[in-house]
Amino acid sequence: MPKLPEMTKHRGFPSGLPGTGLQFTIRRANPKGVAKLFSKRRTADRPAIEKLADTAFLHAIWRHFGTEPFERGNLDAGRLSWVFGQEIVPAEHPFDPASYQALLRLDEPLARSTHPEAFEDVLTV
Repeated sequence: MPKLPEMTKHRGFPSGLPGTGLQFTIRRANPKGVAKLFSKRRTADRPAIEKLADTAFLHAIWRHFGTEPFERGNLDAGRLSWVFGQEIVPAEHPFDPASYQALLRLDEPLARSTHPEAFEDVLTV
């Protein structure tokens, strides 16, 4: 088996949205290579559970990192891509979207306007 890329594991970060198959983290690095981050287009007709997952993910980001830059690490590329380029932005230049070491940060003003519930002390899901 090939050597897996280095990947920070964010201990204490929720693994996903309880009661669904929606994940926030991955368990191990991908042996085929790092999944590239890209901005997914969100539409108004997305299922409510997906919108709730975005809010819960941003709540976890806020509680875990605040507005400080953080390493992508084991955060799920699929979930990140729903908020990447919007509420989550690169925190370094140049930015490598296919690196587990890439630095990201929360765009707090934008996130507060699009997902105000994510900033409540307790988020009920």
